[in-house]
Amino acid sequence: MLMGDRTTKAIFLSVRLRCLVNHLKELQASDDSSHIAKTSSCRKPITQPDSVTVLMPACCTMRAKASDMHSKDCVKVAVRVRPFNKRERDAGSRCIVSMVSSSITIQDPRDSQNRRSFCFDYAYWSHSGFAQDRCGLFVPEEPGGRYADQDSVFQDLGEGILENALQVFFSMLEIYNEQVVDLLSRGSRTPGGLRVREEQQRGFYVEGLRTVPCENAPQVEQLMEQGTRTRTTAATHMNANSSRSHMLIILQLKQDTALRSLRAFVGDITVTSCQIFSKESITKQSNINLVDLAGSERQRSSGSEADRLKEGTAINLSLTTLGNVISSLADVAVGKKVVHIPYRDSVLTKLLQSALGGNSRTVMIATLSPADICYEESLSTLRYAERAKRIQNRAVVNESPTERLVKELKAENARLLQRLSRLGQEGRRANDETKELRQLLTHNELQIRAIQTLWEQHLQEALKDWEQQYANITQERRMMQMHPYILNINEDAQLSGVVKLFIQEGEWDIGLCDSSPRSISIKGLGIQERHAVFRNEQRRVTMTPLEGSKVIVNGNAVSQTTELQHLDRLILGSNCTYLFIGYPSERGGDDWSRYDYDYFQSELAAAEGIHLGESSAGSSLTDPSLLAVFYDYIKLMPMMAEANQMSQELNKEVEFKLEIKNLALSDSKGHDLKKELVVRVTAKGRKQVWIWSKAKFVNRKFLMEDVYQQHQAEKSGGNRAEVLSAAALPRDKDPFWDPVEPLLLGTAHLWLQSLAFRIPLEEQLEVLGSEGTEEAILQAQLVPCTSTGLPLGEDDILIDPSELLGRRLDFQLVLEQCCGLRWIREARNRGVQIGFRLFDCSQPLYTPAVWHNVNPLLDHRVHFASLHTSQRLLDYLQSSAVVLELWGLQEGCTDLTSSLEGVKMTTDGVFIMEEAGPTDTSPVDSAELSCSVRALQQDLEELKSVNASLRKENHSLREQLNTARNGGESVRGRSVRPSCDAEFARSLKVFYHSMTSVRGQLQRLRRHRPSEDSDLLGLRLFVDEQSRLLRDFSEKLEQSVSTLKQDVAAIVRRKRERSGIWS
Repeated sequence: MLMGDRTTKAIFLSVRLRCLVNHLKELQASDDSSHIAKTSSCRKPITQPDSVTVLMPACCTMRAKASDMHSKDCVKVAVRVRPFNKRERDAGSRCIVSMVSSSITIQDPRDSQNRRSFCFDYAYWSHSGFAQDRCGLFVPEEPGGRYADQDSVFQDLGEGILENALQVFFSMLEIYNEQVVDLLSRGSRTPGGLRVREEQQRGFYVEGLRTVPCENAPQVEQLMEQGTRTRTTAATHMNANSSRSHMLIILQLKQDTALRSLRAFVGDITVTSCQIFSKESITKQSNINLVDLAGSERQRSSGSEADRLKEGTAINLSLTTLGNVISSLADVAVGKKVVHIPYRDSVLTKLLQSALGGNSRTVMIATLSPADICYEESLSTLRYAERAKRIQNRAVVNESPTERLVKELKAENARLLQRLSRLGQEGRRANDETKELRQLLTHNELQIRAIQTLWEQHLQEALKDWEQQYANITQERRMMQMHPYILNINEDAQLSGVVKLFIQEGEWDIGLCDSSPRSISIKGLGIQERHAVFRNEQRRVTMTPLEGSKVIVNGNAVSQTTELQHLDRLILGSNCTYLFIGYPSERGGDDWSRYDYDYFQSELAAAEGIHLGESSAGSSLTDPSLLAVFYDYIKLMPMMAEANQMSQELNKEVEFKLEIKNLALSDSKGHDLKKELVVRVTAKGRKQVWIWSKAKFVNRKFLMEDVYQQHQAEKSGGNRAEVLSAAALPRDKDPFWDPVEPLLLGTAHLWLQSLAFRIPLEEQLEVLGSEGTEEAILQAQLVPCTSTGLPLGEDDILIDPSELLGRRLDFQLVLEQCCGLRWIREARNRGVQIGFRLFDCSQPLYTPAVWHNVNPLLDHRVHFASLHTSQRLLDYLQSSAVVLELWGLQEGCTDLTSSLEGVKMTTDGVFIMEEAGPTDTSPVDSAELSCSVRALQQDLEELKSVNASLRKENHSLREQLNTARNGGESVRGRSVRPSCDAEFARSLKVFYHSMTSVRGQLQRLRRHRPSEDSDLLGLRLFVDEQSRLLRDFSEKLEQSVSTLKQDVAAIVRRKRERSGIWS
């Protein structure tokens, strides 16, 4: 979807609206007669589009030129390359997008040769080459620079629409969960939202939506501020996330082609009617729809994750439907047969039907991130925009229904004047009929006047509202210069700083209560009736949390009276975030803008030990996946707090906790796995556990909101039975519940290198969880064996692994016992299984399930065989480990079973890793084949002769050896001296076993780190312990290497001695 940088949205949108309205004001001041002349000289009126839709987050621009009545016009697509945001700068991102003229090229960061180019109607470079002016707007750094500022975008795309526009009406609405909220409404919020209706002439429209006339830019900005304030309050009250809602601003423009006073009809009825109505007087209407779409990355993530419960709340329904509509329209444009275009599937596409493939001229602006870490999202946006530019619209003249009525009345008046003229010629006999016609003419004229004064009436009503709002704003600004206050901070930057709650002298209760004159009313999850008490005494402000309330100051939970300092960060309840602003004398020149929503959440994450500067293991956060996890963490923290609060209020006894998946885990090569954020969900009463992905949790959280809001509505109605029914949903519809499934508890690595030497290996492995916690100890063995399963002896150990090439290799993986299972210690009704896969095995194999035992005996043995060992398998054994996965089972879930599809086995149950090597089936010339056969026969004869000579020499040496034994070493009897190869194999075996201990010590060193809350003494103890571990590691490593050196030296010495004896 087309989503831009939300942090610049408020300035961007405000500037565009100011340009729109100022341009309107200039046009209003121009000579009306010139417009009439232009219209009169044309055979047809100027075509004005019915609606102009700009699908973009921060700016509203389009081009609307005059054209023929039924001309086709493709959607104009513009692409803007934005600057890096904070997250991308922190990650050290590099720019992978380039632009030449209107062509955009994006490069795959993993493959520099993979480039994709796209061509659009307009392309704007806003990534670099800019400076900030005194108004806070970005302008080109140098005159004539390539940076595209707001004015240049507006001149290209927006100016054309404002020609001859004389009247402007403003509306502002929000679509959340398929419900329409009027952000300018003066009354209470309509339950279920406003209704979207359809009329043959108007198409789809919002019934009861307030429309306010505007004369200048300050009035538009004031209405925007009013709508934003309403949006902020509604979001807090409804627990709605603005990044999941669509905001729609509708600017209704009207254009008069002829303005004539109708007083002549009354003053002189003898005026020739054809002179008055020789040219039609038409007011044409056009709507500019400025659409701020919900977050696209969230929609993409949610759509990629299957869930038992679909998004019945329709959070993403509008985005999905919009994508389907654009795809269908693009197919129609290229000639494909499309049966149905799903306009009616969502509120957003209903309201934008005319703009999408209908009566409009449309511009879509896609905002791109040029960062390498956003490659997939940017490529998806470019593809989406490329499809959108194929859509064709058909713009026709759109007359206002009201003006159509005026025109009909005028036509009727013209007919009446003609009749009066004829009757006047007939004389006195027509006096009665003339009188009746004059009355009817006067009545029609009054109707016309009433309709034409509607604009002035609307304007007068709006002026009264503006006067009241201006008085409120003036009062607020005066109080800002007198008292301290708390300022709301929202995830959406344009909703931050809208609500100011003043703390005047004395004692003030803050919470849900609003009955007391000395209370500050706030709403939100986890807010108590009386949540905390502010005291403003002697220019010092303190806050005292009340019992049972949750209050966090600067990232730390507080339960006692705390004195507030200027720019302190407050979190009340689950996620009501405020910035404390002290007395004017304390404010100075501090930059408040850095205290945004992410700052609050980063502060909370730091209190939990999650820092942007370093990972939990102490290493630098240079891994992009770890950086992405950090930002996901701080974004999901408030959602998790809200979910926990809803669970508590609905008595669900379900707890949510964020975890970093694969933080301490690695793959079979020892490389770190990609880090992801998951949510651990625990049903405390039943002791059931689920692991939800980020996308699934986000989806479920909004479903929880539906249940919670229904519960609140029924609770306010006072029906206790209905309140209980809202909380006690059937399981298949309960977003807090899922069927239990096996959970991956942790992994252990059993390295296969010893198999390349046919050395048996026995280890006790630590099974580590995702975050490095010890889940169990697993006893495992690798046993080289014969084809019948008998263990090999020491004489079968290989010095050179390449001796295995082309030969058969058999071994057994033995899983003996699991000890100290933390999973079962927590609840005895649980079980475990071990899963693993080797080499090219596509499906994992599992041990039988064992239940209710903290130290279960597994006694599981699997025989693997390679019938023809290849170099690839040998490399795998020398560089890889078998990853043993510990799976947790819960009561009610199905055991994991081994899928043998595609697995080759012998009748004895031996798993075949590799079969005989591939044969060369390429055609061979018969002459070449006969030559090869003769050469092989010659080689065979030579080898036979060499073999015969070696046999003779062997026989001679054996006789010499027997003579030496019988003559001088009768003490040793018939004992056979062990071969040097066997001695060396034994030394290697000892070395490998000692290195296993060394590897374990190294793993303990890597995991050893100080506690987050360690003081100076604790850090000294940590340094001492770390020094001891390093010393032990060094001693063990030195001992292992020294032992191997001594054994090899002894073997070489004995071999030399034997050589001397044999000689």
